Amino acid sequence: MMFRRGFILFLPRLVSLLVVACCSMSIVYMLACTPKGDNQQLALPRVHSPTVKEGYEAILQEREEQHRDYIISLKKQIAQLKAELQGRTEQLKNMQNQYTDSLDIQLDHSKPEKAQANLLAFLRSQVDKAEVHSGVKLSTEYAAVPFESFTLQKVYQLETGLTRHPEEKPVRKDKRDELIEVIELAVGSLNKPDGVSNAKPRVYTASDFVEGIYRTEKNKGTLYELTFKGDAKHQFKKIVLFRPFGPVMKVKNENVNVADTLINVIVPLAKRASKFRQFMQNFREMGIQQDGRIHLTVVYFGKEQMNEVKSILENTSKSANFKNFTFIQLNEEFSRGKGLDVGARFWKGNNVVLFFCDVDIYFTAEFLNSCRLNTQPGKKVFYPVLFSQYNPSIIYGHHDSIPSLEQQLIIKKETGFWRDFGFGMTCQYRSDFINIGGFDLDIKGWGGEDVHLYRKYLHSNLMVIRTPVRGLFHLWHEKQCLDELTPEQYKMCMQSKAMNEASHGQLGMLVFKQEIETHLHRQKLSSKKT
Repeated sequence: MMFRRGFILFLPRLVSLLVVACCSMSIVYMLACTPKGDNQQLALPRVHSPTVKEGYEAILQEREEQHRDYIISLKKQIAQLKAELQGRTEQLKNMQNQYTDSLDIQLDHSKPEKAQANLLAFLRSQVDKAEVHSGVKLSTEYAAVPFESFTLQKVYQLETGLTRHPEEKPVRKDKRDELIEVIELAVGSLNKPDGVSNAKPRVYTASDFVEGIYRTEKNKGTLYELTFKGDAKHQFKKIVLFRPFGPVMKVKNENVNVADTLINVIVPLAKRASKFRQFMQNFREMGIQQDGRIHLTVVYFGKEQMNEVKSILENTSKSANFKNFTFIQLNEEFSRGKGLDVGARFWKGNNVVLFFCDVDIYFTAEFLNSCRLNTQPGKKVFYPVLFSQYNPSIIYGHHDSIPSLEQQLIIKKETGFWRDFGFGMTCQYRSDFINIGGFDLDIKGWGGEDVHLYRKYLHSNLMVIRTPVRGLFHLWHEKQCLDELTPEQYKMCMQSKAMNEASHGQLGMLVFKQEIETHLHRQKLSSKKT
């Protein structure tokens, strides 16, 4: 099918090439048949010759006959070329009609309305083939096509290569024009009268745009999901657009009200009381004070430092007047998967969004809304790609002091990286988690349980939303890879440890530190001599 379509697209070019070839042949023939130059012409009679008049007349007549024969020959050649070109055109036209009959799009230029209808039908079939209305079953975790996110000013991208940054302005003109076009089209769609309400409609502008995500499936098109501010504080407008290798098509225009959407943040924990204190500071500011629609479930393993952790939780509850928390204690060896599974199943209320979180995670209130907007029971689960912080002592080692935590949380190539190999932080409705079978409880210790759950979702018909988010950070901490881990777990732990320290450039400066210091010392001595 692809060959046939490509062939039809090539036909007009082939016809043009034939016309050019025919014209070239005519020019070559004209040059070849041009009468001989002056040095080869018949000698003219001398002026004072008695037969000068008859001689000129004879020469002119001879020249006239030569030109007449030349013109007749050219006309024959042109007629032959025209006949041959017409034959080739008819042949190509028959081939075109033959192949066109088997395509979804009938290239019938004599009936433009029918051709346009067929084109629209084809474009809409592209929407049906893509992951727009529902997910498709995928074989591995690497088969999922991730989204990239964007705002009015920045694009947050996974595939940075050697020159691109994880967060940057859309510098390339095609990308900038593409995103501007999509936002303008979405604004126009929002401002289009619906013909139902008599109230004066609100006028939306680009400043109402909150964020968007997009991804391109190479053989189908580009899917865009754009979120705009709604009429109330916790209401949003969501526009879904699709570009099926042609004009953008509006797929959906819906109101999304997340005012009553509760998020249950589940944190498995063992010891690490100081980290939990830092986590609760973030939870109090972003979750309790700014968001307010949140529940916290702490699943604690063992008894060491348990009283300190409970005291931190109770103090936060009293000072912030926060009662929406649950503390579960398990007397067994730490297992992240077991803790999250127990926390999810312990919930007895209505269907709720579950945010599986770790104690060394920092999130913003904007991320919590992204969590709500990208989950839908029975349809969508959210796998955000968080930004992982490098070791601050390496990044800011040349500074007088390390900046505060809030000042460190900036998305730059020198400060961290998109943790695209991690699948532990995820949002999904509890019903989807239960229906998928939850975690594999045979996995003990660190790592592996998150990938197993992720694969379950990929093998289902749920749509997996995978995108970098600007409001979710993994805070640096020294990682300990224990001897009790399996060889595969230990390898994963060491790889994660190496990735967490610093960028390639910063690690290189540490590796060549002695060489750099020697060079600077030589430069100093050289300057003193001069």
